[in-house]
Amino acid sequence: MKVAIIGTGYVGLPTGVGLAEFGHTVTCIDREKSKIDSLMAGKITLYEDGLEELFHKNVQAGRLFFTTSMQEGVSKADIVIIGVGTPPHPVKKEADMKYVHAAAIEMAEHLQGYTVVAIKSTVTVGTGDDVEILIKKKNPQAYFDVISLPEFLREGYAVHDFFNPDRVVVGANSEKAKALVKKLYQPLADKTTMLFVKRRSAETIKYASNSFLAIKIHYINEMANFCEKTGADIYEVAKGMGLDNRIGPKFLHAGPGYGGSCFPKDTMAMLYMARQNNVEMTLVDAAIEGNRVRKIQMAERILKAVKGIEKPRIAVWGLAFKNGTDDCRQSPAIDIIGELLDYPVEIIAYDPKAKESAYALLGIKITYAETMYEAVENADVLAILTEWEEFKSADADKLSALMKNKKIVDCRNLLDKETMLAHGFAYQGIGR
Repeated sequence: MKVAIIGTGYVGLPTGVGLAEFGHTVTCIDREKSKIDSLMAGKITLYEDGLEELFHKNVQAGRLFFTTSMQEGVSKADIVIIGVGTPPHPVKKEADMKYVHAAAIEMAEHLQGYTVVAIKSTVTVGTGDDVEILIKKKNPQAYFDVISLPEFLREGYAVHDFFNPDRVVVGANSEKAKALVKKLYQPLADKTTMLFVKRRSAETIKYASNSFLAIKIHYINEMANFCEKTGADIYEVAKGMGLDNRIGPKFLHAGPGYGGSCFPKDTMAMLYMARQNNVEMTLVDAAIEGNRVRKIQMAERILKAVKGIEKPRIAVWGLAFKNGTDDCRQSPAIDIIGELLDYPVEIIAYDPKAKESAYALLGIKITYAETMYEAVENADVLAILTEWEEFKSADADKLSALMKNKKIVDCRNLLDKETMLAHGFAYQGIGR
């Protein structure tokens, strides 16, 4: 099949590479010429574990192409996938559909023959209806169906999730569109459930899923606070909870709060849509506020560890919002650093992948180390804010020799507490 994907970000590029690996001919479209130039030159524009290898493989196989031309990408496509950003409105915090609408209008005149227009961006409920109207208005002769095809790729695990999805959700009101999508995902037919629902239901499933997971994270963080007061261990509590198959073990890892491009944006959008429809969403509201407060609490813990030290040197491990990605959007680490910078402190940070992304947000406000050990030299405290695997294997003897004051605030519970205590560290984890 011939597929066009509009947008080459964290949704569009992994999806395009994955579909090309399935054997489809994929053309990725982006208005940002510098991004397309980089991709055409063989330089991948974002980090996802395993993505670069598949990218080069499918470019060389002649299945993956890049262009700034909407006509070039859309005119021959059987399916056009919209994967552009839907950032929160700066005031109302609703998801902004302007890029989705613009893509629909621009593509409309280039549709030829029967085409399925699949919206993979996370969009407000009813956007499929709007896109259908916009295309018909721009090109009354167009023969097409608009479907909702929400993405559930976790950043850092996007490649794995693409080939091993929990489910493929399709919001389609046309049997012809359903048949085409089945063909698109044929390689997954025996591996996962393909759920066909109403278009508005598919648009809602994405928000309902992310909001629920955000609530789950907020809950386990509150439970961690309870464990710290009572002497229970959140690791043991979460394990006991997770063995109940009604609850499950995922998203029961206490930490500095949720972040990234999805949960913060989607929870706010869910709350906005609920209010627009006069529906109470008290749990979502509590999760949003609790997550905001969580970052402040983590910053306070770090500052408490260096209380009384004049201009303390704070080492930070981790800048990305999670491991496996270079994305720093709404990263708890960035937010916590922002809180710390309100005080007279010196921060030197290390992240194995997110240095450039973090620099775009923080600039020269902090110092960037090249290794995790360089970051802790003469540090008064080490704050661990992202769960990168390499941090787990930190050499306690080396840390002890390098740090000025042996204090650790482990916001991800990555290090072994007993080992750190045995090496003379004042160690504080989360909920333990």
